[in-house]
Amino acid sequence: MKVLKFGGTSVGSPQRIQDVATLVCDGERKIVVLSAMAKTTNALLEISDYLHKGNPEGAAELINSLERTYFNHVEHLYATPDMRRTTHDAIRAHFDYIRSFTKDVFTPHEERVIVAQGELLSTMMFLNLLKERGIKASMIPALDFMRIDQDGEPDALRIHQNLEKCLRALPESDIYVTQGFICRNAYGEVDNLKRGGSDYSASLIGAAINADEIQIWTDIDGMHNNDPRFVEHTSPVRNLHFDEAAELAYFGAKILHPTCIQPAKFANIPVRLLNTMQPTAPGTLISNNTDSLRIKAVAAKDGITAIKIKSSRMLLAHGFLRKVFEIFESYRTSIDMICTSEVGVSLSIDDTTHLKPIVDDLKKYGTVTVDSDMCIICVVGDMEWTEAGFEARALDAMRDIPTRMISFGGSNYNISFLIRAEDKCRALQSLSDHLF
Repeated sequence: MKVLKFGGTSVGSPQRIQDVATLVCDGERKIVVLSAMAKTTNALLEISDYLHKGNPEGAAELINSLERTYFNHVEHLYATPDMRRTTHDAIRAHFDYIRSFTKDVFTPHEERVIVAQGELLSTMMFLNLLKERGIKASMIPALDFMRIDQDGEPDALRIHQNLEKCLRALPESDIYVTQGFICRNAYGEVDNLKRGGSDYSASLIGAAINADEIQIWTDIDGMHNNDPRFVEHTSPVRNLHFDEAAELAYFGAKILHPTCIQPAKFANIPVRLLNTMQPTAPGTLISNNTDSLRIKAVAAKDGITAIKIKSSRMLLAHGFLRKVFEIFESYRTSIDMICTSEVGVSLSIDDTTHLKPIVDDLKKYGTVTVDSDMCIICVVGDMEWTEAGFEARALDAMRDIPTRMISFGGSNYNISFLIRAEDKCRALQSLSDHLF
């Protein structure tokens, strides 16, 4: 069995929902994971914000507007009056439920419940369309099987047990429809998976049932070898190792969240990235196999700040790095890159929420310099250090770009350059010209 996930843009209009229904009805059994329709989650978050600020009138206006949008979708989505009426009534029930929260003190838990309505609406509408077309389809509600523990991490054993129970109860179905993103927490409350969202749901479901393949359908035909927003003539990368895909996702490839495919990696289940608007395109296959000794792609991560701590006391002083790292840990701030010398350490962060107190604490150990508006350019591929040439090719492409830091050797899969944000487009284009 395969697991197919469709994002918000893939189900962003009645026509696209119809296209997805046609795509999944190929005679094979599968689980279909859906996100909320495009713009719905943002609208529900805005409604929640009005309620949190004690403005139920503002929330009600947005609720009514979003409800009208869904009623309009119904008129274009279904062919029969009966199914239009059934879906219309179900939509009204969802929005009446959202309205019920305008009368009480609003809490973070209630916000999660409201936001979950987006996925519940999209899957209900999609299932009704399949039923109208005569497909043997059933709902397996994510809230019945998807669980996170007290640390907010997926509870893999309970997910597997609950999902098996759901599937056994519906043996006659060809297509199972479920929600991405939403789950229940350790206390049984409605919650969400946070990082990776619906992609994470698909990966967890695929691992739980030992799927043949996990397909993530978006509006782009796989991961490209460079950022098509800034570089011309990019092309999809046909094969990636899971670690290569994670590096690209972490360093700017927005098509995936860095951690969302980890369950598939550990279960050795291939993940295929496909384009809903071009369903025949081969996309990108991510697996534990790779094309050896090849540079695959380039990605860029914006909003980086570089911090340099210089201290003569660092020379031969054990414990210096530990003290530096403990400062960042105390403020829950992750480090992207790090380079060291005998008298200093340079590192980069992308979260500047606590930058001032971090700098203040670092000044206890040395002179601190901060460079803002920086960018990390990451070159990704299978680059075994014992094979000469990979770093030379990347460095040659960057020869005219002022570089603040270079990182190579943390893994066999990337070379990273820290540069000024203003040089980003020039660097991406130069790497594309030299490497591809």
